[in-house]
Amino acid sequence: MRCFQDENQARGFMVKVLLPAAWKPLLMRHTLAILLLIFLLLVASTDATAGEAAATAKSVSLFNGKDFTGWQQEGHAHWEVHDGILIGRQGPHQAAGDLLTEDAFDDFELTVTFKIVWPANSGVWYRYRSAQEAYQADILEYQSPLAYTGSLYRPEKMFLAVNEDPKLVHRQGWNELVIRATGNRHQIFLNGKQTADVRDDGPRQGRIGFQVHQGSQFSKMRILVKEVRIRKLAR
Repeated sequence: MRCFQDENQARGFMVKVLLPAAWKPLLMRHTLAILLLIFLLLVASTDATAGEAAATAKSVSLFNGKDFTGWQQEGHAHWEVHDGILIGRQGPHQAAGDLLTEDAFDDFELTVTFKIVWPANSGVWYRYRSAQEAYQADILEYQSPLAYTGSLYRPEKMFLAVNEDPKLVHRQGWNELVIRATGNRHQIFLNGKQTADVRDDGPRQGRIGFQVHQGSQFSKMRILVKEVRIRKLAR
């Protein structure tokens, strides 16, 4: 029978018996694997928290329903605010024009509630730097090529994506247009239906705005906007 001088000696013996020398490398490998798993779980938790923070970022209104605070007019179209509604139409001699935010935005989700008086050629500018360097979620009925509201347009390249379904737009009522821009990915949703999802390496930052197109065929056009909300997104 083996005798031990003290408790510590007994514990050392038990470890040697329970964990033979051949098991030590295996134990070390398992320990490293467990530590690695714990590290990965911590990283995933941090990423999830950051993702949740980005997803739950509050949206803010760009239109106060009263006046043009935060906006700039360019061109000669006529813009007014009446009963909380932003209204745009052609100016004198069927003049075109744009209404643009003073601030620039990069990655965001933009929600616009609008109504249109047809026939029309309008749209929502975003990442706008100039009339030739920008993106536009179109509000139109284009025939060649066939493209309806919700199509994605870039002046240098024409249409990047086209909506071929005219039934998605409420011709006599209000519509919700959602634009989601993250990096080089561009998504457009019209009344809950996705109409564009493309990647394009154009401008990554710019202003947001509305367009009134020239042309006698659009002399009766009116674009009415009652809500413009933006939520910043983390890339």
